[in-house]
Amino acid sequence: MRNEMTLEFTSISENESLARVSVAAFVSQLNPTMEELTDIKTVVSEAVTNAIIHGYEEQKDEKVLLTCAIDDGEIEIIIQDRGQGIENIDIAKEPLYTSKPEWERSGMGFTIMENFMDRVDITSEPGVGTTIRMTKQLTSTRALCN
Repeated sequence: MRNEMTLEFTSISENESLARVSVAAFVSQLNPTMEELTDIKTVVSEAVTNAIIHGYEEQKDEKVLLTCAIDDGEIEIIIQDRGQGIENIDIAKEPLYTSKPEWERSGMGFTIMENFMDRVDITSEPGVGTTIRMTKQLTSTRALCN
């Protein structure tokens, strides 16, 4: 059975923790391991922070849309912004790349997402926005599904 939640919030840094905790609470119904839960919270933080800082360049009056779904032990997390978009996704995904080096950012957001999730798909169009879709099959549910 598919279960889904959607959350829309203002693009301010303080809402990153709201997104992280909301997804963690929703996913907890699957009884994930602490490592899985930490990984999920981390990728949500990275994706939401990217939307706020890079997508909207911290414009406080914009919205970030988060959707989280569970289906047969697989988690799907979608983070969307309607911000400036990414010109070249391949370059943006390179480890240590950052479009804001003056902000002392590490440039590891997409790398972290790809390492902690089973699949990460990024679609973006300059001037239209970015959607990050991530999926993960929980280890604790793999045995139940097989």
